[in-house]
Amino acid sequence: MTTTRWWLIRHAPVPNPDRLIYGRTDLPADIGDSDALAALAARLPPRAVWVTSHLRRTRQTAAALRLPGSDMALVERALAEQDFGRWEGLSHDGVAEHRPEEARRFWADPAREAPPGGESFAAVMGRVAGAVARLTAAYAGRDIVAVIHGGSIRAALALALDLTPQAALRLAVAPLSLSRIDHHGGGELGSDGGGSWSVTAMNALGTFSGSGR
Repeated sequence: MTTTRWWLIRHAPVPNPDRLIYGRTDLPADIGDSDALAALAARLPPRAVWVTSHLRRTRQTAAALRLPGSDMALVERALAEQDFGRWEGLSHDGVAEHRPEEARRFWADPAREAPPGGESFAAVMGRVAGAVARLTAAYAGRDIVAVIHGGSIRAALALALDLTPQAALRLAVAPLSLSRIDHHGGGELGSDGGGSWSVTAMNALGTFSGSGR
């Protein structure tokens, strides 16, 4: 049986004192915590396929881990954070105050409702599942280190755990944390998921702090 191991790392913290929504906004990460980066790097496999999203904070974090392959990471846009559309750069309090009808509609079903001009979390789960299936098929039997985002890691965990979008939103993913999902079976994942998944780690090493998405 072929086992493909996904090492899911959320990028380093993004300075965000005003707690603004920054899903697709290309903000830099704070990679100054050398002890946390070293502890994380020590847990990772030495010969892996590296993947980041196209956003700077994931590429910065991958480079700061300084492991072979991290400087030549595949860039996979389908593993990016949720797009919050016209809410990007606003706070949730600001949205509630100035766009109350949009906020009411969104919070009535936050898993399936999209902010104006953005995407729903259910849509995030769909695109992440497609990317995970494609990369699992391409690199079957390998270690894949994916330095990505809280939302896309939540979506990958939901795939492995067979969670609904509503249930998946209960998962919290800390900055600079390590989660791992393993796919057991052949390289081909059909529309039904193919093979089987196991979750061997979640939020290892990460420290929770208040930050926006």
